[in-house]
Amino acid sequence: MSEIAANLALVRQRIEAACRRVGRAAADVELIAVSKLQSAALIRQCHAAGQRAFGENYAQELRDKASQLADLPDLQWHAIGPLQTNKARYLVKHAHAFHALERTEVAQELSRRRTGPALRCFVEVNLAAETSKRGVAPGAIAGLLDSVRDLAGIEIVGLMCLPPLAAQAEDSRRYFRQLKELASAHQLSELSMGTTSDFEVAIEEGATAVRVGTAIFGERPASIEP
Repeated sequence: MSEIAANLALVRQRIEAACRRVGRAAADVELIAVSKLQSAALIRQCHAAGQRAFGENYAQELRDKASQLADLPDLQWHAIGPLQTNKARYLVKHAHAFHALERTEVAQELSRRRTGPALRCFVEVNLAAETSKRGVAPGAIAGLLDSVRDLAGIEIVGLMCLPPLAAQAEDSRRYFRQLKELASAHQLSELSMGTTSDFEVAIEEGATAVRVGTAIFGERPASIEP
């Protein structure tokens, strides 16, 4: 077993344990392996170990890797970073889901360019009003939803958040709980929340998708390996 396969198995075990603690089915939580700046070869190793959903922060990197790995037809790409309207063309052709919707203009561009199945979108929410992070304020969710509700080619399925950096995973719990309450208030069923440092707490609070990179691939390189 490769190191990545072993890491992936351990992460899945941790997901299952977190689900058991709160009476959830592990199948209800999607694991997205964050492959930002990881090589196509390492993604192939992870895919060979059974992983199918991969997350990329940059639209051009997603496009390039989708081309390099086009022989893996069951691979699903999740765009998890902020998107500029002029980069939408790189995303719409390959992405299964977009986890960082925050502007009507981006939604309109995605809608205009998307063909085939609707792009599953999560609205990114900046729960702690951090100036260093993207996302809409909780009070702006309704307005964004209203502005994109009738757009073809995209489907708003849930909310996403990145809590403030914390020393303990438990410190993120209140933010995950708040996001779940906001999703319920806006009749959205899916929650993209939780990373390597806190995904178990996120699952306990209702995450339906967790974005885990370091625990699978190890520390992220400064650039993509050849």
